[in-house]
Amino acid sequence: MAFPTCTVAPLSKVQRLYDACDMVFSSATAGMPMPATLGGIRWLQHLLDGMEAADVGIDDGEKQPASMGGDMASPKSVRLLPAHGFTRITYVHIHQSDDFSIGVFCFPAGATLPLHDHPEMVVLSKLLYGSVRVRSYDWVTAPPSSSSRKCGLGRVVAADEVRRAPCKTSVLFPRGGGNMHAFTAVTPCAILDVITPPYSEEHGRPSTYFNDVPIASLPGFAFLEEVEMPEDLSVVGAPYLGPRITVDMDDDEEDDYYDEHYDDQDDYDDYDQ
Repeated sequence: MAFPTCTVAPLSKVQRLYDACDMVFSSATAGMPMPATLGGIRWLQHLLDGMEAADVGIDDGEKQPASMGGDMASPKSVRLLPAHGFTRITYVHIHQSDDFSIGVFCFPAGATLPLHDHPEMVVLSKLLYGSVRVRSYDWVTAPPSSSSRKCGLGRVVAADEVRRAPCKTSVLFPRGGGNMHAFTAVTPCAILDVITPPYSEEHGRPSTYFNDVPIASLPGFAFLEEVEMPEDLSVVGAPYLGPRITVDMDDDEEDDYYDEHYDDQDDYDDYDQ
C-alpha cells in the first residue's frame, strides 16, 4: 500500500531568527525577559550573520534576491521594499513582544540617528547593505537612577568607525559594547536589530538622547549630557513584506512603544516602485 508523500517547507531565515529569540529571551514575567546566556547570544549572532536584505523583504538593488526567492516559505513571486525608496529614516516593524523586538532601520545616504542609549538592554545589529558611520560610548560610571537628567563621563568604544556590508553582527550590552551609539549613513543602508527587552517607559526603559563633548585633556573619553529628542529627527514606518512569521500565542501582543513612537506606515509611499 502506497502512502502519499508529505513535503514540509523549510523555515524562512526570519522564522528561524524569531524561534531562536523566543527560546533565548522568553520569560514568565511580562517585561522581564530571562538573562540571555553568552551561548544564546552567539547563536543569534550566527543566524543574523547569514541574513540578507531580501530575507526581510527588502531589495538592496545590488543583486537578485536569491536567498528569499529560493525560500520555500516565501511565494515564488515576491514584492520587496526597494532600497532607493527610503528617502527618510524608515523603520520596518517585524515583531515586538514584551521580551524582544525585531525590526529594520533603513537609511538614505547622509541620514543620522542621533546618540541614544539602551537602558538595561541587549541589542544585536546586522548591517544588511551599504555603509554606516558609528559613534558609540559606554558609561565610565553610570549616572544614578535618581538623576533628573543623565550626564557623566563616557568612554569611547567606536570613534566614527565606518562599517561596510557584509560584516559581522555587532552586540551591545547594558554596560558594554557601546550602549550609547549614533549612526550616520555613508551610503543608503539598512540595519536589522534584535532588541531585548524592548524600550518601555512603563518598565523604566525610556529612550534617551545625548550630546557628547570630547575632552581634549582626556583622549578616548567625552562628557555626555542628556538632551531632548532632536526636533528634526523623523522616523517613519514601512510595511513588512518578508516571509510571514508564526508566533507563539502568548507572544502575540505588541508593546505600545511602537505605536506611540513611530509615524504611521502610510507616510512611506514608495515601497511598490
